Amino acid sequence: MKYPLINSKLFINNRKNFASKMKPNSLAVFNSNDIYPISADSTLPFQQHRDIFFLSGVDQEESILVLFPDCPKEKHREILFLRETNEHIAVWEGEKLTKEKAFEVSGVKTVYWLQDMEKVMFEIMTQCDTVYINTNEHYRSNVEVETREDRFTKWLKEKYPAHSVAKGNPILQRLRSVKDPIEIDLIQQACNLTEKGFRRVLSFVKPGVMEYEIEAEYIHEFIRNRSKGFAYTPIVASGNNANVLHYIENNQQCNAGELILMDVGAEYANYSSDMTRTIPVSGKFNERQKAVYNAVNRVKKEATKMLVPGTLWEAYHFEVGKIMTSELLGLGLLNKADVQNENPEWPAYKKYLMHGTSHHMGLDTHDYGILTEPMQANMVFTVEPGIYIPDEGFGIRLEDDVVIQEKGEPFNLMKNIPIEPDEIEDIMNS
Repeated sequence: MKYPLINSKLFINNRKNFASKMKPNSLAVFNSNDIYPISADSTLPFQQHRDIFFLSGVDQEESILVLFPDCPKEKHREILFLRETNEHIAVWEGEKLTKEKAFEVSGVKTVYWLQDMEKVMFEIMTQCDTVYINTNEHYRSNVEVETREDRFTKWLKEKYPAHSVAKGNPILQRLRSVKDPIEIDLIQQACNLTEKGFRRVLSFVKPGVMEYEIEAEYIHEFIRNRSKGFAYTPIVASGNNANVLHYIENNQQCNAGELILMDVGAEYANYSSDMTRTIPVSGKFNERQKAVYNAVNRVKKEATKMLVPGTLWEAYHFEVGKIMTSELLGLGLLNKADVQNENPEWPAYKKYLMHGTSHHMGLDTHDYGILTEPMQANMVFTVEPGIYIPDEGFGIRLEDDVVIQEKGEPFNLMKNIPIEPDEIEDIMNS
């Protein structure tokens, strides 16, 4: 890992909070992700499963966390199973966690090597009634591969069929959606790296530059500041490419007079940032571009004010839709007849804004959070309205990450990242 050690108090507290929600005499199991193969002996870079990281801080493959708060044997109330390290592994792959280092990272005192897992699991499974398995129930999940977690769950249920099974995901959805101050600081650091990248790009962009060159400027700035890179696949979309919502080819030339929509964010210590800015290739917006830009910015500012404790996600998006409708009328993109005759299931404004305005953000870019429950203080949300006009050859989206406060408007973690059109033009032309 490139990042400095995170205070283990975060993970100790997260485990305590999870354990407090468990049924009596139950245990919960969490697995690391696999290292995914490409071909021959090639693999994708390892990415830790965010759930085991949230609860332990362990950031390496072949790791298992077990929580058993009611275990008769105190030392088995929290257990880490790790791949045993040795000199050969250290030479070929680098140093892995020792038992001592694992305690320093996680605060878990009992650490076994993975080869002892089945023996220890047999002992503790005879002492519990219910097992919490870790399933992926995110509203956007679409997993076609069998994960390490899936394989472990299959093994566990076959070996211990008489145990009751419970779901850990609803507990994690609620815990992970409300951020600890340590987490907010880590997300802020990710946002600060994104700011560094954006300011670098503002000084770099000019007519004729390629989208992938802009992508390279971001990744340079991120990695040199202890990030693994992008928190998600970056979008660098010039001209009409911006009207493809998930455009990731980033292989076209940026031409004079066009706009570039950049949806990028740095990761830091497995935490995400998520920013969108739209800038003029030539360093200056034309009158129409600026009018649309300012309309999107006004919607963003009004939407941000609504992110307060008690707000319901669905009602929030309904209100944002009304604000966007008003702006589209002002821009001449909609008329009164369009609005009067709209389909309530797909309002008129959806022709120009097809996606939602906000989602939870944190360890995952589209983070955990139950959308039918009211917003709470210390939840982190994106705010990202956009207007997409294929007929005019451009699309504009603006996005910041904000923390809901107990009272008042949310705190903008990206408040230092230029967004006003005059400031962007000034920097690009300085």
